[in-house]
Amino acid sequence: MNRLHFIKAATALALSTFAIGAWSAEKGSAPEAEAMVKKAVALIKSAGPEKAFEEITQGKSMKDRDLYVFVYDLNGKCVAHGANVKLVGKDLIGLKDPDGKPLVKMLIDVAKDKGKGWTDTVKFRNPTNDQIQTRVNYIERVGDFAVGSGVFKD
Repeated sequence: MNRLHFIKAATALALSTFAIGAWSAEKGSAPEAEAMVKKAVALIKSAGPEKAFEEITQGKSMKDRDLYVFVYDLNGKCVAHGANVKLVGKDLIGLKDPDGKPLVKMLIDVAKDKGKGWTDTVKFRNPTNDQIQTRVNYIERVGDFAVGSGVFKD
């Protein structure tokens, strides 16, 4: 009888560990977001902004699960967005999250003041589940653009 209980417990543990691993694999990580931004920066430098922005917005190479790249000029105009093409061309410097935090201004400030780095936590729509979730964004400046990607925390 003890052996049967042990086998059931071991099987349950193995299945739950697998499920947790599979769940976490569905979300992008901070190192993956940074790597994606670096890839986008390299593309902008090698192919030029116009071709890179088209790939970021329309292509598949800058999208992975809940990770995607976005690019703003330093005045807050969206020039490329991997999750929402409707944002491209819009001046979004005044956009705020549900708590009143300035989303785009925060990105631009990191690009202007530090050149690269992580923003404070904000709330933003996750395109994979359409839920408002907590997120941090990694930003790098390339020329007159702020290139970023973010990680959903919850």
